Amino acid sequence: MPKMIFVERDGQEREVEAPLGLSVLEIAHKHGVDIEGACEGSLACSTCHVIVDPSWYGKLAKATEDEEDMLDLAFGLTATSRLGCQIVMTPQLDGLKVKLPAGVRNAQK
Repeated sequence: MPKMIFVERDGQEREVEAPLGLSVLEIAHKHGVDIEGACEGSLACSTCHVIVDPSWYGKLAKATEDEEDMLDLAFGLTATSRLGCQIVMTPQLDGLKVKLPAGVRNAQK
């Protein structure tokens, strides 16, 4: 089973099983990781914002224009920021490491 690592807000690393075909958001929810995902992965918010470890960022599919638009609303945006709902696990992403941002901005509430 592929794995991925979440770096929690307190800096603690948490390795979890990451089934192929699931998004980082779905994997987070499956393991009780604190990512909101207010729009339930419909690309209508930025509450599943994650910061991808720079060593992994180049291995991801390029962000779509819609994802880039939503990322513009994210709190604490970085050069390797992505939306967790848009990163889908593949065999090439086994070991993926993402950090949770310090906070989230939810324009839906």
